[in-house]
Amino acid sequence: MHHYEAEVRAAAERWRALGRPAPRVALVAGSGLSVDLGAPVAGPEPLAGWLPFPVRAVAGHGHELELLEPGPGLTALYFRGRLHAYQGYSASEVVFPVRLAAALGVRTLVMTNAAGGVRPEWPAGTLAAVSDQINLTGLSPLCGEPPESWGPRFPDMLDAHSAELRALAHEHAERLGHPLVEGVYAGLLGPAYETAAEVRMLRAMGADLVGMSTVLEIIAARHRGLRCLVLSLVANPGAGVTPQPLTHDEVLEAGRAAAGRVRALLAALLADPRLHES
Repeated sequence: MHHYEAEVRAAAERWRALGRPAPRVALVAGSGLSVDLGAPVAGPEPLAGWLPFPVRAVAGHGHELELLEPGPGLTALYFRGRLHAYQGYSASEVVFPVRLAAALGVRTLVMTNAAGGVRPEWPAGTLAAVSDQINLTGLSPLCGEPPESWGPRFPDMLDAHSAELRALAHEHAERLGHPLVEGVYAGLLGPAYETAAEVRMLRAMGADLVGMSTVLEIIAARHRGLRCLVLSLVANPGAGVTPQPLTHDEVLEAGRAAAGRVRALLAALLADPRLHES
């Protein structure tokens, strides 16, 4: 597998040559959740300008990069839109933005996604902090021979989703009056939605949420030693939980409906100096 080591290094060197600061936090936004978080100090600019491969479009997914200043002395790298393996990207291509962020000095990764609800008691609009994950994509960005300098050959995934950062998210959510639950996220390859039988399987496996992203980026981030926090919006119930069919438009609409809550929570987190600590 091609890991784009030289390309990651070259992109990071170009960033520094532009005189831009080294952010400590990166945020990757998912389906319908690319909310405005204030005027950027750099960008927005096309993500394609920082990738060594073509960008493929998906409805509801922009692909832009911004540098934010959420508070005095704080900077955050904001990827508005993400790459999905179901679009034909390799696992290494999916995680290229995360590896670039790590090369720039990022130590904390925050991600948002839209997910199907496996739990019947979690209606559409539920916001969850992901407590753990199940990678069912059949892929890994660590296959082949990633550079030894990036991390251990067999990285530990015990604390893949930081309990400390989840506690921080709960603190801000409570202050804002926005309910926040916790659950396990199962990542599948997609792009077909899960069958009713697959949702029953996921429930039996201990999953609370299911989607088509996130798990590969978290593996790559933990390989580089980053702390990770994932906020997942239940955009629709999983197949078989209710009798209605699932549509992509439904996912995007759920994101739009929850945009205010997501924006408020992300803004509070990004402005908290504790998120920017190593």
